[in-house]
Amino acid sequence: MNRPAIELGAAAVKEDAYFKECCGRIIATRKRAEERFRELGFEFEPSASNFVFVRHPKKAGREIFEELRARHIYVRWFNKPRIDDHLRITIGTDEQMEALFEALKDILN
Repeated sequence: MNRPAIELGAAAVKEDAYFKECCGRIIATRKRAEERFRELGFEFEPSASNFVFVRHPKKAGREIFEELRARHIYVRWFNKPRIDDHLRITIGTDEQMEALFEALKDILN
């Protein structure tokens, strides 16, 4: 690591309250998102990260990915065996997540 990276890392550690606030916000948004994914019929394992790895039993991951991308909503799709029907969706702001769910409702109907 170079000196600026070390200094920035040290400064970040000193901002414990801000770090905890950000983590709490992400966790709360992720919990709301998981409920919305369930309501839309997605399957997923519980997440302890800043993303959820989801699949829909009635619509291919690639198709959802492409339709979201056409709407300028970017998620990750992996063209790999065993996970090609899954999407890795990073937890964003509440506004970003709402835009995602509005698009998903339209795509799935």
